Formats: sequence, C-alpha cells, structure tokens
Amino acid sequence: MMTLATLSDLGSALSDIVDLQRYPIDRLDSADGQHMLADARRGLDSVGCCCLPNFVKPEALALMKAEIEAGYEQIFWSENSHNPYFSKDQPELAADHPRRHFERRTSGFFNADLIAASSPMTTLYDSELMRRFVGESLRDTHIYCWADPLGRNPYGVMKPGDYFPWHFDGNAYTVSILVQEADAGGVFEYAPDLRAPDNEHYPAVAEVLAGSRERVQQLALKEGDLQIFKGRYSMHRVTAVSGSRNRYIALPTYTRDPDTVNNVERSRQIYGRATAVHHERAALARIDRLSD
Repeated sequence: MMTLATLSDLGSALSDIVDLQRYPIDRLDSADGQHMLADARRGLDSVGCCCLPNFVKPEALALMKAEIEAGYEQIFWSENSHNPYFSKDQPELAADHPRRHFERRTSGFFNADLIAASSPMTTLYDSELMRRFVGESLRDTHIYCWADPLGRNPYGVMKPGDYFPWHFDGNAYTVSILVQEADAGGVFEYAPDLRAPDNEHYPAVAEVLAGSRERVQQLALKEGDLQIFKGRYSMHRVTAVSGSRNRYIALPTYTRDPDTVNNVERSRQIYGRATAVHHERAALARIDRLSD
C-alpha cells in the first residue's frame, strides 16, 4: 500500500518532469486531482482520447530530445508495407478485406531497451503514480507496464517525407508525448473504438481504409502535450511529415495483461528484431479475442 510519504517521494521524482501544479497526478484523491481525472475521462468518453497540453516540462523534453539525437545511429529505420494488423497477406480473403490492405510505411524507432535508466522517459514510465493516473483516466485499474522489452516505452521518429499508415497496436493503451514537432504534417488521426475485445468489426475498419472520414478524429499535438488513447481498439495513423525538422514522440505503453508481448512478426516489422522474450511468449494467448 502506498503511504502519504511514499506518494510524496514519488511525486518528488516526477517534479522535474511533469507540471504537477497543473496536473496533480501525485494527488489524484484531491479536489484538483479529481477535476483533472474528470476532464480526462470526458475526452476519452466523447472522442476516444484525452490530451493534456504542456504536461511534460520543457527541461525534461530537452533531455529526451538530446537522448534521441545522441543515439540517432541506433534508430531502426523501416521502409516496408503492412496492413493494420502487421500480419502477412492472406490471399484466400477477398481483395477488399482489411487484412489485404497494405500501405507503405517509412519511420524509425528508438527502441525501449536503448533508453537510459536515468532518462526522464524511464522515470515517468516506471512511476506508479503515472501508471495509476493512466488507469484511472481509462477507468481501468488493472493495467500494467508492458512486458515487451522493445516496445514498452520507445521513441518514434519520423523524417520529412515519412508516413505511418493506419494500424492497431499490440498493447491495450498508448500514451503519447510529443518531444519535437515537425515543421508541417505529422498529424495524429484515429478512429476511436473501431473494434472491440471480442469483435474485429471488419466492415467498419474497411470503411475507414476506403477513405470514409465519418469516424475519424484528428489531433495536432504540440511539444510537451500528453495524449491517452486505446491503441489496440482505435485504428490510427500519423500523416506524412514535411519541412526540415524530424518529428519525435515518446510512446509509453500499457496493457491489461502482464505477460504478453508483441508477436514475432510485428516486433520484426516495427523494431527490427525479435528478442528471446518474443519467441518464448509467442504461444501465450491474448486476454481478448483479437488476432493481433
């Protein structure tokens, strides 16, 4: 059980990273904390995500940016085609089936196992206060930090010209923190709750892939903004980046299952490799009925 002293210590560790005066994630039971949670839940209920402007302090953002650029040569760059599920083509399905819809992706990932233990990203992600805040916002108190060693809290990197097409995540919930804006483009688009834990809802997915904008929401994140959304159930993409600046985004991820990780194929496509953990846990059943 967390005591008041423990909460104070955890809050102190976050005080250089998060604007705790504006976003009291260390005081969720206070009036201000309850008001913040109500706002976050309202966004998740109405448009499928919430956005907290200037959640991360500029000094912490500068350290994150420096970490990415110092390790730039270690970024895994991918240029390939994938469907929304990061699965292989299934020729036995109809030509217009979502699993046969492939788009070209060009982007990079600074994998989670490269991030320093002293990084603000690591401190934030490993914080019990942060995990509790995310869970309470989602009205899901049974969430865990992800066991995936590469995808638990990576940085996503997009150069001018890069595009990240429509997809679902392998984990339940994703938090995004924009570290550096592109000059133009790089807009986050998503179709909230497009599928459910027990239903892929392929017709609805197909409509979005065919160009329907009826379900699509847009969010133009600014540096320091934090976003929470249901990445496993809400199909999403990032529009093409243009200009001269890269787009950097931190991606702390959470799950409802403490053991499962990305499947081997998805890990290879996104992070460039699969670890022993991915192979060892390949046969573990998902807690939902989605194929991935």
